[in-house]
Amino acid sequence: MSAGERRIPLGPLVGTLGSALLAVSLFLDWWDGVTAFTAFEVLDLVLLALAAGTAAALLADAGVAALRSPLSGRALPLAAAALLLVLVQVVNDPPLVLGTSGPDQTTGIWLALGGAVLMTLGAVVTGSRVSLAVDVRRREPTTRRDEQP
Repeated sequence: MSAGERRIPLGPLVGTLGSALLAVSLFLDWWDGVTAFTAFEVLDLVLLALAAGTAAALLADAGVAALRSPLSGRALPLAAAALLLVLVQVVNDPPLVLGTSGPDQTTGIWLALGGAVLMTLGAVVTGSRVSLAVDVRRREPTTRRDEQP
């Protein structure tokens, strides 16, 4: 690889974006007018820790020089745990704190599910023997042949 080229592994990129999406979703409404931080006592912090741990493990596996993590190689179990917790919240009724009838699910819970799925896919791709990467190269300026100086 030359000095102008850089390869970005796709697995850690997708997984880290999923982790960020899950973390952001915790601040959005999961049910009508209620965020995850309002509805849960501890589960919101567990999901935030799983998102951060998965991102750290994926970035360490990608070889980010500034990041050394004891979680390296453990991205898949962390991401799978986050996916399981979000799926349980999607399938189950809302927490009792919201009342017995429970409001409808809104944007935040679906973004959390999407983020957890992306985290898991990124961890699976990173842990597999398949190498997917985005090749970022510095482009040379092109000139038209029709133009005359």
